[in-house]
Amino acid sequence: MARITLQNLAHSYLSHPRGEADFALKQMDHVWDDGGAYALLGSSGCGKTTLLNIISGLLRPSQGRVLFGDRDVTGEETAERNIAQVFQFPVVYDTMTVRDNLAFPLKNRRMDAAYVAGRVQHVARMIGMEDWLDRKAKGLTADAKQKISLGRGMVREDVNAILFDEPLTVIDPHMKWELRTQLKSLHREFGHTMIYVTHDQTEALTFADKVVVMYDGRVVQMGTPEELFEKPAHTFVGYFIGSPGMNLFDARIEGARAHLAGGAVELGRSYGSVAGRTQIGIRPEYAVLTRGEGIPVTIRRVEDVGRHRLVRAEAAGQALSIVVPEGMPVSADLTHVSFAQDRISVYADDWRVEGSAA
Repeated sequence: MARITLQNLAHSYLSHPRGEADFALKQMDHVWDDGGAYALLGSSGCGKTTLLNIISGLLRPSQGRVLFGDRDVTGEETAERNIAQVFQFPVVYDTMTVRDNLAFPLKNRRMDAAYVAGRVQHVARMIGMEDWLDRKAKGLTADAKQKISLGRGMVREDVNAILFDEPLTVIDPHMKWELRTQLKSLHREFGHTMIYVTHDQTEALTFADKVVVMYDGRVVQMGTPEELFEKPAHTFVGYFIGSPGMNLFDARIEGARAHLAGGAVELGRSYGSVAGRTQIGIRPEYAVLTRGEGIPVTIRRVEDVGRHRLVRAEAAGQALSIVVPEGMPVSADLTHVSFAQDRISVYADDWRVEGSAA
């Protein structure tokens, strides 16, 4: 297991990058703790896989260093880094049995036969393939093959890190939940450093202790699921995390008040005079329909999603989503919306601004 340190790291696929826009991965400095469970989360093309491939050694960064513990591994090949990697699509040996596929990394390192048999049995039980151990991998379904890939990645106990690149893409929804639960159980049991790449916020938030959110080649926030939800450091985090995401309104900030097209909103904290493009953000869960208090609102439609209803509306000339608890009426006399002051975020040029006591 290893603490992973990224120092002054950046990467461009161009031979002679001329500026920041030419970098697929913008300059970053991060330390990922030994034994941590991390998720790299972001939309397609944001740099997640590029970063994972640099950590694994499949890609040499244009600048900066990668350290495992105190050892600089930037120039080392993948095999020298003592990691396991599970890819998006299954990689198995069709001519081998499931048992031999799972045992391969251990046999390759000349482990004791009794230890190999025990580990294979343990991992097979964890991925639900105990009854398939003597079947050839050829002819198995894609999700069964991916379970073999996952098991082979997890069978070694001595790895510095286990890296997962969107490993559940081909797995059916029920099995996805089961395997995420089993990965968490494995992490608690053995304490491997795990890095899990995904564009699915549910996968990221249920797997990781800390989620690393990426946008346009940059890490915009690293935090717990609660931190990402309650205090998004960047408007992309607010928009990307949550279902639906955070509501954002263009606003002029003056002290403890935000001026919107439909009126003023009290912020509860003082922000002085904020420069740049300024916005306020509020989660749909913290917006409340009222009979005259707050900003005028026009309700467009109401969606019943089971545990609550989702009101799609317009306020201050911009789209607004409001979560309404099941059983609470949405009537025609609800003409305004108010925001919980302590849940409002203020942004300047997309980055969160911290206020002071008003």
